[in-house]
Amino acid sequence: MKVFLTALLSSVQEYGYPALWVSVFIAAVGLPLPIALVLLAAGAFAALGDFNLVMLTLISISASVAGDNLGYLIGRLWGSKVADWLERSRPGKRFIKPHSVARSRLYFKKRGGWAIFFSRFLVAALGGIVNLLAGTELYPYRYFLICDIAGEILGALIPLLLGFAFGASWEAMGDVIGTFSLLVLGLLVVIYLFIRLLRYARGLQKVRKSGFASDVRNELEIEIAPIIEPPAQSSGQLNQ
Repeated sequence: MKVFLTALLSSVQEYGYPALWVSVFIAAVGLPLPIALVLLAAGAFAALGDFNLVMLTLISISASVAGDNLGYLIGRLWGSKVADWLERSRPGKRFIKPHSVARSRLYFKKRGGWAIFFSRFLVAALGGIVNLLAGTELYPYRYFLICDIAGEILGALIPLLLGFAFGASWEAMGDVIGTFSLLVLGLLVVIYLFIRLLRYARGLQKVRKSGFASDVRNELEIEIAPIIEPPAQSSGQLNQ
């Protein structure tokens, strides 16, 4: 990672704003580049007078939004076709149930906006995946664009302003941000696993309750049957 960071910083210092725009764009598409650290350093360079902070902000936001839109478009054009194939084709149904695709799209349509917004700055490592997922799940583009721009504004301003404020200490601040991002990502994984475990426990409890109710019903039917059904008459009684 340090090799990538050194190369990116050297290109930004040598080629200026165009190099920064290309780097941010590529990272937004999905390539794992340490863009947050690059923006921290760029903010520190701006504090020294090498760059203009407003220009850095505009370039970062425009490049990020452009890269995010490309990722969304890729998911919309090809990812959605793969999802449709899984939903309709016979081989695809072996891997995933048709109703699971429809349920996933409905779930993302309801809550995907928050995932798009927070993945721009809080968990930036998931940004590229969320873009592809939003396109694949056919999330409405106008809502995607609104959440994307709002999130990317914070995603650009936070590291740039921190770098500008801390100046030469931007590397120490980068370590803090990196640790914080890992903690947030770990917390999200734990929450996801906890929710899955809770749902599994509830489903298992429902199965046990339904099985218990079925056993009770069978026992009641056995006990009540002799009372409800009339006693069988013998053939002699019938002849009389």
